[in-house]
Amino acid sequence: MIEKESNFDVLDMKQYRMEKLPTREKSKVEKFLVVIGAPLALIVFIYIQFIGDFSFLNNINIDELSASGRAAFDKVGSAKFTAMNISMLAVFAGAIILWMTEAIPNYLTSLILIISLVLTGVLTEEVAYAQLGHKVMWLNIMSFILASMLVATGVAKRFALWFIVKFGKNSTTIFISFIAINIVLSAFISATTAKAAILLPIFMVVSAVYGATGGKNKNNFGRSLVIQNLLNINMGAGMFVTGSGANLIAAALIGGAIGSEIYFSDWMVAAFPVQLGIMFIGLFLANKVFFPIKKEDRLPQIPGGMDRLKDELKTMGKISIGEIKAILIFGSILALWTTDRMHGISPTAVAFIGGIIALLPKIGIIKWNDVDIPWHLLIFSAGAYTLGAGFKATDLPAISVNNAFDAMGLGDGTPFWVLYVLLTGGMLLSALVFQSKTMRTLIFVPIAIGVAQKFGFSIISLALPVAFLIEHVYVLPFNSKPAALLYVTDHYSMTDAFKFGIAMMAVAWAISIFLAMTYYRWLGITPDGLGLGFWG
Repeated sequence: MIEKESNFDVLDMKQYRMEKLPTREKSKVEKFLVVIGAPLALIVFIYIQFIGDFSFLNNINIDELSASGRAAFDKVGSAKFTAMNISMLAVFAGAIILWMTEAIPNYLTSLILIISLVLTGVLTEEVAYAQLGHKVMWLNIMSFILASMLVATGVAKRFALWFIVKFGKNSTTIFISFIAINIVLSAFISATTAKAAILLPIFMVVSAVYGATGGKNKNNFGRSLVIQNLLNINMGAGMFVTGSGANLIAAALIGGAIGSEIYFSDWMVAAFPVQLGIMFIGLFLANKVFFPIKKEDRLPQIPGGMDRLKDELKTMGKISIGEIKAILIFGSILALWTTDRMHGISPTAVAFIGGIIALLPKIGIIKWNDVDIPWHLLIFSAGAYTLGAGFKATDLPAISVNNAFDAMGLGDGTPFWVLYVLLTGGMLLSALVFQSKTMRTLIFVPIAIGVAQKFGFSIISLALPVAFLIEHVYVLPFNSKPAALLYVTDHYSMTDAFKFGIAMMAVAWAISIFLAMTYYRWLGITPDGLGLGFWG
């Protein structure tokens, strides 16, 4: 809860900066998980590595392994390959427990994971350590440079304020305005936490104008506005392959499996209209079903409140040369991203060029010391990529999937739609458990790839729809960093977020299944499509 000091001005945007938001007190359950996390992870690791019976890993059908799995099997032999899989499972299980319980910082878990995969012989040092140089890591670094440019020049803040002042004439248009703002920012900023940090002061002031200041002063306008922004921050990220690091990892995994690039333009054609539809469904359900806004709450409660936003915009003065440069750089980057199928330059290379230009002396906009790169998040990501490399080396997802489907009696004749419903549902529900989108991507996308290979379906048909569901991380506060940040505003309860979030998950699942039989078919993603050339 935000403490209201005697001189607290609810319309002062500076009061809502991230560093001014208090750290949320952990619940008793969360504190208990922190205490048991480390010993539980150690016990599970020792049990899997040295005690447990995992004989199913001995039943390896080499014909069902991926190319990398068969290469490793041929190189080290059956016994060593099985031992690698057991070690991989032990490290994976221990890391999952540490990540979920937050017994130690996530970046420290990643460091432990990396060295554990080396010491257990799953990966060589060269492969394990090299993940810090993964091209997705470089894209993340360049994205943070470009995002810092947006923040330093004030372009993002100016755009958001201008849009609200220009189009936020009433409560309905305010909600629609934030949808538009999220879409535009999502095209440029790949860090959802950065988007949340930019937007939070703006929607907090708007909420205050309509009588919601959090804590004891909650109303459905504030609840709906903050929760919808949480949804839209994530759905906006899902529109673009560059919308988050997890999307890029998914694209890399799928592209590697099919031997072809997943282009920015292809992802956008398939995902943009879907995520936009989910945003507007969320708008309807929030304002009409879960948090119906009373007539009196649709009117500003603070006289002249919206004028404060106008004043904030005026204080920024005329658009500066730096802002114009930032707009030109981002416009050029977006143009190159959307036309990548034509020129073939990867999103990473495009972002690299943009980052270099932004940092160039005299020509550029920002200095290196002005760049905010959260290295702890990058180290965490490096651990996640190393985990992915371990999966690739051992083929553990494919082996586990094969045994699981055999145990369920799902043989070669299993219909595509049964597999589709199981995989997409599993991906969505996993968001309730896993804190990291990267982790979910590294688990479920390889599983979808393995299932497609096992049952003889196109990898794209199962893996891509699963990847499109990565960003559904808005149900519980610990499901994502933006969710944790917005929960601290104290504009809504965990129950509010849960009931709305679960409903939106169900909607997303139903939409995904419907699209598999319609739009995705038309694009040639799912079977019996018209093959319009977007995919393969």
